Amino acid sequence: MSNMHNVVTSLRAEYNRLQKEVERVGKALHALGNGNGSKPGVKRILSKEARERIAEAQRQRWAKVRKQQNAK
Repeated sequence: MSNMHNVVTSLRAEYNRLQKEVERVGKALHALGNGNGSKPGVKRILSKEARERIAEAQRQRWAKVRKQQNAK
């Protein structure tokens, strides 16, 4: 029975060690961000001009789609 107790104690110690290691890995991944160089939760801010250019490009794309639908 003592041998079984030693095995259980050893497994619990290993389990605790692995939990700490997983926590460290998680913190490292969080610090590195999501893989494209940006940190999680950080929003990019676009200028007013950039938003207007994007909106105009989208309007042109939709106009092209409507034109193709009317041609059919």
